[in-house]
Amino acid sequence: MLSRAAQTAGMKLSEIRETLKEIGVSPAKALGQNFLHDQNLARWIVDQAQITAEDYVVEIGPGLGALTRFLLEKGAHVLAIEKDARLAKFLRSRFGDKRLEIVNTDALKFDPRVLFAYRCVKVIGNLPYNISSPLLLKFLEHPSPISLCLFTLQKEMATRLSALPCTHDYGALTLRVQLHHRVKYLRSVPATVFLPRPDVDSAVVRLEPRDPIELPEHDYELLLKLIRIGFSQRRKQLRKLLREYALDWNALASCLNIDPNARAEELSLLQWISLANCIAPPPCQGMGFTPNEQFPVVDENDEVQGYAARSEVHGNNLRHRAVHVLIFNQVGDVYLQQRSRWKDRHPLKWDSSAAGHVTAGENYDETARRELKEELGVDVLLERIFRLTASSRTDHEFIWGYRGVILGDLVPNRCEIERGVFFAPGEIDGWTSARPDDFAPGFLECWKAYRRKMNSEREQSIRPETFSAANGAASTA
Repeated sequence: MLSRAAQTAGMKLSEIRETLKEIGVSPAKALGQNFLHDQNLARWIVDQAQITAEDYVVEIGPGLGALTRFLLEKGAHVLAIEKDARLAKFLRSRFGDKRLEIVNTDALKFDPRVLFAYRCVKVIGNLPYNISSPLLLKFLEHPSPISLCLFTLQKEMATRLSALPCTHDYGALTLRVQLHHRVKYLRSVPATVFLPRPDVDSAVVRLEPRDPIELPEHDYELLLKLIRIGFSQRRKQLRKLLREYALDWNALASCLNIDPNARAEELSLLQWISLANCIAPPPCQGMGFTPNEQFPVVDENDEVQGYAARSEVHGNNLRHRAVHVLIFNQVGDVYLQQRSRWKDRHPLKWDSSAAGHVTAGENYDETARRELKEELGVDVLLERIFRLTASSRTDHEFIWGYRGVILGDLVPNRCEIERGVFFAPGEIDGWTSARPDDFAPGFLECWKAYRRKMNSEREQSIRPETFSAANGAASTA
């Protein structure tokens, strides 16, 4: 339930002015401080996010709590990120609700990946005009734990995000956001509903993530590079801007069914993806595995009993062998890969840095080195750190787990890996706990085993030494 103060917290314009005066806040343009005073509009905005009590809602820039009030009424847990310490203090006194957590920090310094620890995350806020672009890109960075974003933005920005091809507002930012999200322009918002009144009108937009397989496979980095170059000089034809990447532009334009003299704004998102794929064709379906590849079939003691094809081993749930490799960077983050959409098992699930089956004629160590080279293009010193017994939880695999540290860059194999990202171990702990369905089952077991190993090593390292009077030597208790 809301506190009594919050239940009566629908502030009139005069009350907002008086409150700001009392807490010593003179709205700063540099902080984008424009306070929403239309309570009907605030209620409408929150309604568009379809908030339930199961949601974990991040509110960016709550100000005096115009939206916060209605978010709490929906029963959600709210994490409010407020940069101004005076406003953060005011919100704590205004709302006495245990479901409200207020963080006094700059939203640009907030790491959205900690939100993987919550199952259903929504982000809402009236974004400051002067930092709306970097805020958007930060909270929409892929992979994202966020299921819905609802933002009030400068109208010009909202129009750019939702723009269609062949319009003036359609540009590189449009494509970068729409590549992973569906954007809907909901309504315009007049400047008169804010105090102080901004110089321009605003608009409310809703962003929802696309299904991962909705768009064709593509080289993400190449696509962004082509888009950036294509829109660098909007009036120039693409044939001139992209001559370094497309030597026979006329043939390429014919393949894409576009005008050879087309400019960047004339290509749809799908055509941009097709352009990238013509320049760098994606891996073909099925290249990531060989159905008739021979695996050792083992008994309950991991003793080889014979050999069978991959399809037979998986189809009949026969015991076999596998390795999982965890690669760390120098700051201790671990690289996770999202499995290729063409994998025969657990496509698009998140998994260890590298993993694979022991094949005929190999041992575990040889397989770990081979998989690391094939999937990530590196060869580093590996250490065995855990062993798992075959069970339904490991896909009937006996698994040896390894770890290694990378000093340079990884070179992910696009035939094997959809994408990869470094995560802090604590972030993975929260993610695996809240969203186990995001991961390949074998990885979940490997991660538990790795964390048990780390906890054991930590306990041993801090175990106090005791002095033995019998032999006059220090011993470990």
